[in-house]
Amino acid sequence: MVPACLWLLCLSVPQVLLKAQPAELYVEVPENYGGNFPLYLTKLPLHHEETEGQIVLLGDSGMVAEGPFAVDPESGFLLVTRALDREEQAEYRLQVTLETEDGRVLGGPQPVLVHVKDENDQVPHFSQAIYRAQLSQGTRPGTPFFFLEASDGDEPGTANSDLRFHILSQVPAQPSPDMFQLEPQLGALALSPKGSTSLDHTLEGPYQLLVQVKDLGDQASGHQTTATIDVSIVENTWVPLEPIHLAENLEVPYPHLIAQVHWSGGDVCYHLESQPPGPFDADTEGKLYVTRGLDRESQAEYLLQVWAQNTRGEDYAEPLELQVVVTDENDNAPVCPPRGPPISIPELSPPGTEITRLSAEDADAPGSPNAHIVYRLLIPEPEGRAFELDPTSGSMTLGAAPLQAGQNFLLQVLAVDLAGAEGGLSSTCEVAVLITDINDHAPEFTTSQIGPISLPEDTEPGTLVATLMATDADLEPAFRVMDFAIEAGDVERTFGLDWEPDTGHAQLWLRKNLSYEAAPSYKLVVVVRSVVDLVGPDPGPGSTATVTVLVERVVPPPKLDQESYEASVPVSTPAGSLLLTIQPSDPMSSPLRFSLVNDSESWLCIEEGSGEVHTARPLQGAQPGDTYTVLVEAQDADKPGLSASVTLKLHFLKAQPAPTLLPALVPAQHLCTPRQSHGVVISGASGNSDLASGQGPYSFALGPNPTVQRDWRLQALNDSHAYLTLALHWVEPQEHVVPVVVSHNDQMWQLLVRVVVCRCNVEGQCLRKVGRLKGMPTKLSAVGILVGTLAAIGFFLILIFTHLALSRKKDLDQPVDSVPLRAAV
Repeated sequence: MVPACLWLLCLSVPQVLLKAQPAELYVEVPENYGGNFPLYLTKLPLHHEETEGQIVLLGDSGMVAEGPFAVDPESGFLLVTRALDREEQAEYRLQVTLETEDGRVLGGPQPVLVHVKDENDQVPHFSQAIYRAQLSQGTRPGTPFFFLEASDGDEPGTANSDLRFHILSQVPAQPSPDMFQLEPQLGALALSPKGSTSLDHTLEGPYQLLVQVKDLGDQASGHQTTATIDVSIVENTWVPLEPIHLAENLEVPYPHLIAQVHWSGGDVCYHLESQPPGPFDADTEGKLYVTRGLDRESQAEYLLQVWAQNTRGEDYAEPLELQVVVTDENDNAPVCPPRGPPISIPELSPPGTEITRLSAEDADAPGSPNAHIVYRLLIPEPEGRAFELDPTSGSMTLGAAPLQAGQNFLLQVLAVDLAGAEGGLSSTCEVAVLITDINDHAPEFTTSQIGPISLPEDTEPGTLVATLMATDADLEPAFRVMDFAIEAGDVERTFGLDWEPDTGHAQLWLRKNLSYEAAPSYKLVVVVRSVVDLVGPDPGPGSTATVTVLVERVVPPPKLDQESYEASVPVSTPAGSLLLTIQPSDPMSSPLRFSLVNDSESWLCIEEGSGEVHTARPLQGAQPGDTYTVLVEAQDADKPGLSASVTLKLHFLKAQPAPTLLPALVPAQHLCTPRQSHGVVISGASGNSDLASGQGPYSFALGPNPTVQRDWRLQALNDSHAYLTLALHWVEPQEHVVPVVVSHNDQMWQLLVRVVVCRCNVEGQCLRKVGRLKGMPTKLSAVGILVGTLAAIGFFLILIFTHLALSRKKDLDQPVDSVPLRAAV
């Protein structure tokens, strides 16, 4: 049995947990309240009227509160007894309980937080009444060189403590009254752009700036205080540095001082960067140090950049650059290149043939004695001086002694720096030499004649045509590497070769489309050569193979003028009616034979030669709105194996009653022949407005005339318009009247569409014959007028010359004394 006390404990614990802790009561009291006291703040959430208890006010320590707060025992209101100062204490934490006289708690504790609301009762003040600052010439405009410090006792983060700095005056005001600028929120003093251009360091006294700090941010009101800043102008000591030279592996204590910079302005921090990064540093006094020994072979030069910055990391001026040059010492021996595979020298190579050129490397300074290398051959040479070595260039060549194929040599060469002088560092290099066979056999094809190979002219490019094989009698694998080429018979590069150089197999591929008309056959001459130059006799006839390719003609299948055909047919169309004509796209192509493939209802028949589709019998069982699809097959009459097929869709319309109105004439329009892409748009509302009124779609159909249905095609554009075009490629140029039957709301009428078919220019404009205009001269009349004018002029000239000749003759026939004497002057 469980004791009864444990049961009571288990029942009481959940009840205690269910009692939620009261939320903290927040109360706000204005600072320096100027009204009457006590000031009632808020009613406490303790129901003391319902019990006989009293409200007890405790401080945050749990003791009875003694201070400016009290509780009205009758109303239960929390009150304050005197004015509060936020700067003295900003918050008060209280606890309120409801207790009996003997101290038993009836309610609470209720936490209360009293916040003293700040008022702007504090005047901002500077940290100093007079500030002194130094400004160096060359300081960038806008970079702060001095920072003002001011504080305000009001609550931080509020407008009461939001301070703004301003410059009230500048003495002297020359050369400009706006020499300086002050950042309003941070109090950062900087040189203005105008001041940067007119700063004068010869000024005897400093500039005196009267500055102000004000609270309430950017508001016009607020408390304010002033201070004075004495700004001294000093000469710019931020001058360029000369390059310095440091010996590599310098044995001195580190860090080692190498240079010093100085910024003559106020507070300054020095920042150093090295390109590339190196062991350099700068201290607070501008002294530059190298922190460890340098290695010229790792890095020969460094470019140091030093910045003078204010306390916010902003640059006072452009950085100074210092070039550090690391001088060389002979601390590196020559390094021989790694010994590679044996160098192959063909037998019978002439003396003086270069075997190799040694190129040992010295990491010391190029061009200095420390890197000047000379070479000496160490291993005794074979008899007759088979090898020669140039000590300066390191060139190793063949000597006069003959060498045999298959011989191997391992030669040792000493490389010494300091030009071989005493004290130079040296290394031993090794050179392996192998005397090899020469390439004296040309590759040859196993078969010299291939083909003939037949290819249809529609063979796709990329098709393999033939495979050629060749062999080489040389033993050295490098000499059996072959190169193939088409030497003749393929001017247009229709074919191409692919091969692996070391396999002796070449594949002949088709690269371009074939054309029987352009080239009915090809005779390709393929040659094989050794990639390595051949030594000895020239290649023989076995290095050439001939591939014969024959091109087979491929005739394309017939092509019709449309990809599919459609026609609208009334269900009452009688047998023998012409529906449309299937025709080739090219009228000059080979003749075709037409047939129907799947005419399941046997409603249609087609003329085998002309392609005209007729109704074979009445359309019994056809319903308006149904679609009937058949397949039309066209075969080339000369080559039955070439054929094309096209679908024919018939849309069945209602039976056409006799038109109730006279046909309406539609204004004439023109179409071009041979047929072009445009047509004539027909509106269902044209013709008779009474029949065309109302809602619903229009149905269009060509008249039952077989010639009309053969020559024209009518297609519906939408519910109210249709599109009339030529069905044949060529229609006789003249004016045509095309009957079109229009159905709308159980009404039917006929439109007579006048279409002028004519020849057109490239812009689709109709070309018309022009007759002779009245009153205008023809070419013949113009020539007649010109000839008549010239004849008249000639006639008058003959008369004039005849008259002159007769007058002269008459004068000669008169006696001498009959001629009057000329009067003397």
